[in-house]
Amino acid sequence: MHLAAPAIVLAIRPHGEHGAIVRALTPDDGVRSGYVRGGRSRSLRPILQPGNAILGDWRARTDDQLPALTVELVHSRAGLHGEPLPAAVISWVAALTAAALPEAQPYPRLYAALSAVLDAVEAAPAARDWAGALARYELLVLAELGFGLALDRCVVTGAREDIAYVSPKSGGAVSRAAAAGYEDRLLPLPPFLLAGGDPDWPDVFAALAITERFLARDVLVDRRAETLAARERLIDRLKRAVA
Repeated sequence: MHLAAPAIVLAIRPHGEHGAIVRALTPDDGVRSGYVRGGRSRSLRPILQPGNAILGDWRARTDDQLPALTVELVHSRAGLHGEPLPAAVISWVAALTAAALPEAQPYPRLYAALSAVLDAVEAAPAARDWAGALARYELLVLAELGFGLALDRCVVTGAREDIAYVSPKSGGAVSRAAAAGYEDRLLPLPPFLLAGGDPDWPDVFAALAITERFLARDVLVDRRAETLAARERLIDRLKRAVA
């Protein structure tokens, strides 16, 4: 087995006295794990940070063997880990991607979208400029894994106009007319998830409430507490940033 590819570092776990097992997302071969000799060394620690772009070279004698991985830094985002809010969002999107995606399954759209979110965080550490992209990324994770939400028409009437809510059970959109009398049982659907544009903060938090509901229920079932802890830290810091 030999794979050489660009990748985004997702997770690093110590292994042995000096090494590390690294999981990274490649554009055409999905999530790949590998053992990095000396991965905990002073020279490699700054490279093996979640969110960093690398060139990876995975080699193994058989498909069942954990590959040896060598890495070359392409672009570092390690400096963002010293800033509380950028660090929180990088930690969350990396943890979500690592926990949700199976090994060796291609997700080129997720690779491109994750790169775009990380670029947005780096370009504008103020959350207002990337929070909407984060919600869209979470929606894309759901869709790519087969849990996409049906937001284009009302699940009750089939209407495409005046969509205002999401059913927390079906994930289907609900029009304002069909929701009459049941609004408190539904999740508000912010317009930017349908029409694009830059959302205000109430719409950002409404979108993140929708994605949290379905990520926790459908994707992170066996890893909910551990992985969602990173999201809880992010949401807490977002709320403090806009207070």
